[in-house]
Amino acid sequence: MVQKTVLKVDISCQKCKTKVLKAVSALEGVDTIEADQGKGTLTVTGNADPYEIILRTRKTGKHAEVVSIGPPPAPPKQDGQKKAEEKKPQEKKTEQKALIYDPCTCPKCQPVLLMPMPTAVPVGLCDEPNPSCSIM
Repeated sequence: MVQKTVLKVDISCQKCKTKVLKAVSALEGVDTIEADQGKGTLTVTGNADPYEIILRTRKTGKHAEVVSIGPPPAPPKQDGQKKAEEKKPQEKKTEQKALIYDPCTCPKCQPVLLMPMPTAVPVGLCDEPNPSCSIM
């Protein structure tokens, strides 16, 4: 039975989105996956078990909250609408959307630098008062 599962997931960057999509797409019975970053929703349609979808999403480190589980919407009838659209002259809409590129990822995806790594000191360049004395 084909089901539509809608989950609320925090998808704040592209890296998070691809991680969640890869995890869910590996499930058996998934037909389509849609991730909306603006709304923060993940929509999965197919025969996959909703419980398994939630588990896979949570394994990626994202909190998943169920919005709805149910049958997918019926495909719209295009017979009557298609004829009406063909009769109307089509106007070209020149609507440009601003593309925003954010190279920064979310704080969870960024690597954490706790301490800088110490640099190695060359052996022959010590500032000891008596360089001939060495401990081995």
